[in-house]
Amino acid sequence: MAVMTARRRPRIASSASGRILAAGATALGLLAASACGTDEGGGSDGTLDVAASFYPMAFLAERIGGEHVSVTTLTEPGAEPHDLELSPQQTAELTEADLVVYLAGLQPAVDEAVEQSGVEHVAEASSFTSLEAHDEHEDHSGEDHAEEEHAEEEHADDGHDHEGRDPHVWLDPVRYAEVAAGVADAMAEADPDHADAYQRNADRLVADLGELDEEFAAGLADTRTDTFITNHAAFGYLAERYGLHEEAIAGLDPESEPSGERMRELHDVAAEENVSTVFFETLASDETARTLADDLGLRTAVLDPVEGITDDSPGADYFEVMRANLDALREALG
Repeated sequence: MAVMTARRRPRIASSASGRILAAGATALGLLAASACGTDEGGGSDGTLDVAASFYPMAFLAERIGGEHVSVTTLTEPGAEPHDLELSPQQTAELTEADLVVYLAGLQPAVDEAVEQSGVEHVAEASSFTSLEAHDEHEDHSGEDHAEEEHAEEEHADDGHDHEGRDPHVWLDPVRYAEVAAGVADAMAEADPDHADAYQRNADRLVADLGELDEEFAAGLADTRTDTFITNHAAFGYLAERYGLHEEAIAGLDPESEPSGERMRELHDVAAEENVSTVFFETLASDETARTLADDLGLRTAVLDPVEGITDDSPGADYFEVMRANLDALREALG
């Protein structure tokens, strides 16, 4: 299995535990041998069969691959990606894919399935950019991970050595563009006949992400406060990119429960930093966020981590949701 690690810099300024079902593992073992006999570079209709772990990876695959790819997303719309478990059918689809595009560390079930699949071409998103830790204080569940969070070790070449680091790189348009360039390289290697098309599509996508980056930089340049409170710690890269400060109720896992001490800290933060809004999201429970907002007399609004698109999302695709996020931040931050 060749994991793409070579990184091409895009032309824009650069400023969790599931499990594989036993039946799925059996299906994977039975199908691995037959998958090795398929022709490289596409399915029966001549397209490149791509298995993407969740929406941000599928979006890249579809935009870069265009008419030359057929993309299957392992995480269904409306499902919380952190808690994904794979069915035997999904495991089989992954095993038979020409290319797998995923983000290691976010979905343990996918990590395990990819390791066992024998798929030749794999694009692992964190190998094309850098991951960082964004929880600066005590873990929101009360467990202290300060040493782990401040480690500055370089991520491993296989993209898997990033325990304790924030995986939400797609919420920073600059890092997402770096991942896009890497996915284009992986597609070109898996399907050389259409390499030029993949590169053209990737260049257009990188340019669009550059425009989005400029919109965020301009839109958040002058704010009344730079601090915002979110449901879970998904927006660390976005905050870092645009000079903001995220305070999250839960940690990197949206289902983790905050400690009483953490809730008291957020009360102090809201008062000291003139916070007006507590943000919740569409795919995770909003109960704790609404309770905090009620206790503090603050407004609530949606800040979407773009982990999946549903009818409740504030837009139909990545760019629409990100621009809705920009509008929400501008209103909340004054």
